[in-house]
Amino acid sequence: MTTEQFEYWSLTIGVGVLIFFMFFIIYDLGKKSNAGKFGNFILFIALGLGMVGFLMKVVLQYIME
Repeated sequence: MTTEQFEYWSLTIGVGVLIFFMFFIIYDLGKKSNAGKFGNFILFIALGLGMVGFLMKVVLQYIME
């Protein structure tokens, strides 16, 4: 495994784990604040939009290759 491959997989797996953890934090925030279904929906839209942007970047890179 080359350094470039190691860096690619480390970044992909590391960011994936962080995104999963951030979704858990958003869920927990909505649960603890009794936000309800609509409030959780708004939290996931507002706070999860940046993570979705990163995931779309990965998907677009894969499609363009």
